[in-house]
Amino acid sequence: MRAMILTEPGRPLELRDLPIPTPGPNEVLIRVEACAVCRTDLHIVDGELPAPALPLIPGHQIVGAIAGLGEQVTRWTVGQRVGVPWLGWTCGSCRFCREGRENLCDQAQFTGYTRPGGFAEYTVADQRFCFALPANEQATAMAPLLCAGLIGYRALRLAGEGERLGIYGFGAAAHLITQVARWQGRQVFAFTRPGDIEGQRFARELGAVWAGDSTDLPPTPLDAAIIFAPVGELVPQALRAVAKGGVVVCGGIHMSPIPAFPYDLLWGERVVRSVANLTREDGEDFLQLAPQVPVQTTVEVFPLAELNAALHALRRGAIRGAAVIQIGE
Repeated sequence: MRAMILTEPGRPLELRDLPIPTPGPNEVLIRVEACAVCRTDLHIVDGELPAPALPLIPGHQIVGAIAGLGEQVTRWTVGQRVGVPWLGWTCGSCRFCREGRENLCDQAQFTGYTRPGGFAEYTVADQRFCFALPANEQATAMAPLLCAGLIGYRALRLAGEGERLGIYGFGAAAHLITQVARWQGRQVFAFTRPGDIEGQRFARELGAVWAGDSTDLPPTPLDAAIIFAPVGELVPQALRAVAKGGVVVCGGIHMSPIPAFPYDLLWGERVVRSVANLTREDGEDFLQLAPQVPVQTTVEVFPLAELNAALHALRRGAIRGAAVIQIGE
């Protein structure tokens, strides 16, 4: 099979021919159709996340068809279409797993980081951490739902039920969650890189009632804000934008240092919290909700050999919606 391999953080990925993997017990072999590109992939490739399992096939928003079954696989049959998310394995026995908080499992393994990912023609996945997907939908359209959608949905839930929602960083996750928030009857205020007129236009097209630079304050105080951009300076800026009792959710796995800020920005029972990974319950809930909205993905499609170009475009903020690597039919 062909696969894009990370041999050393900070270096471009290499296109290589590798043996098709053999699924282990409780694993399925998946023929990959598409895999969306996430900012977390950038953090891994750029060396901002520690200790990836090198050499590594990145990619964790996988859509494909089951091509083989390992021993003890009972949930799936060959030919079924599945999606594979970031959370790829948990122990199932620690206090977090027992309490329904498997996203916090200390032994967790992650697709495209500590487990093989989806920027390849085939991959393997734990049968427990696959989601059933419809056979009649376009793979490139569904792929962003597997992380941008799932993590975004968890961030939206943790932001509470306030009517006025700010979203900082209008990329893959934001363009999906804006649609869910609007469907829920909320007002969305979009914040982009300073001067990103096209990003602000895109946000308004998706129903944002206001769009401006991340350095601006909204025209009215917000009930909550979600920060998808990995920029620590946005935390005090978002605190300035939310009303008393407001929540600021940091939706990424990596963020640059948060600068010191005066206590009066936090006072008034404002809350700052992070989102860590996802649970399978998040996935099941969102994948049932998405067709009801319905959530429409905006994607830019690249072939496997041009993954480095897709990563560079994402790094520059030049992707409208989500970048997706199309691998198979």
